[in-house]
Amino acid sequence: MEDAHLLEQLLQQEDQMHFTQFTNDTAFAVGMMLVEAARREGLALTIDICRHGHQLFHIALPGTAPDNDVWIQRKNRVVNHFGHSSYYVGMLTKSKGVTLQERSLLDPMQYAAHGGAFPIIIEQVGVVGTITVSGLPQAEDHAFVVKVLALFLGVNPATE
Repeated sequence: MEDAHLLEQLLQQEDQMHFTQFTNDTAFAVGMMLVEAARREGLALTIDICRHGHQLFHIALPGTAPDNDVWIQRKNRVVNHFGHSSYYVGMLTKSKGVTLQERSLLDPMQYAAHGGAFPIIIEQVGVVGTITVSGLPQAEDHAFVVKVLALFLGVNPATE
């Protein structure tokens, strides 16, 4: 898929996936939907949901490793810094022919612009947290979060 088209699609997904509120109970419900979908599909994922830096949901399914937790932290930092999905930031950076470190002077050991972290966006408020998975190739991590989040919110996400 052409970079410009993919970037437009990723921004459309963010525009479509808004919450009116995001409580601890919301985090649990979204987290459990992600767990159930991962189990149905036989995926080895670590799933994490944070609001304002407070971890509200976290689970490491069988087949994951401590490295997945590190990837989640690094992806979350990208969303929290840029206000966009980690996949969008990575694809935008790639389309410009630079690394994240060259573009923003961010330490690559602390920031990973790889797919899998999606912003929690509250209408009329903005980004308040992250819904993140780690365990698949980056495009698949991103697509998995978007698919389940779209079901939860009752929207049809922009796709290829």
